[in-house]
Amino acid sequence: MLKEAFIIDGIRTPIGSFGGGLSTVRTDDLAALVIEKLTEKHSNIPLDCYSDVILGCANQAGEDNRNVARMSLLLAGLPWTVPGETVNRLCSSGLSAIDHAKRAINSGDGEVFIAGGVENMTRGPWVISKVSKPFGRDAEMHDSSFGWRFVNRKMHQLYGTESMGQTAENLAEKYQISREDQDKFAHWSQLKGSKALASGRLAKEITKVVVPQRKGAPIVFEQDEFIKPHTTLEVSI
Repeated sequence: MLKEAFIIDGIRTPIGSFGGGLSTVRTDDLAALVIEKLTEKHSNIPLDCYSDVILGCANQAGEDNRNVARMSLLLAGLPWTVPGETVNRLCSSGLSAIDHAKRAINSGDGEVFIAGGVENMTRGPWVISKVSKPFGRDAEMHDSSFGWRFVNRKMHQLYGTESMGQTAENLAEKYQISREDQDKFAHWSQLKGSKALASGRLAKEITKVVVPQRKGAPIVFEQDEFIKPHTTLEVSI
């Protein structure tokens, strides 16, 4: 008989815009902050009782390299005896991490898990390939914040390596999605976000991030940066 699994709580940082308020904060520090606040909130659970920390991460080219889940849980103060696993399913990585935790509980591999996702696209580094021979000049450089890098030619020939932007254009053409409908959907989404922000609903799940400044007092970042309360179909304010 499978054990039942339940989500008992969920918190997150505010979502920042590309190059915005969270651009100076390391990716592993963001994840560590959330883990630390979550364990403090549930202080009745001993830290060594967590079976695993599973985080999704789609980039893993910079400060989120290698096993960012493991690095983050250690930075958050969890004991070294708690393992960590990083999942990469690109845009579905965080959801996959939660699914991994659920299946582990179902199968009896643990009782209490922390699962979620972390990303800071602004801090994705420029990456350079190795040259094919000593002193070679065939190195490639890519911005790891977006899309493909170091593409396998066979992969490109077989399936293509379109970016998300190109894919959106392809879908709009294939399914005849008009620009007007896209704008209406975006506006509707902004209205829902603005309503949730005004009602205080989002504040219940957000833990603030204190961002130190080189001069002056630190900035307290506590609201999603992309929500534009006064957006209209014609213009964003």
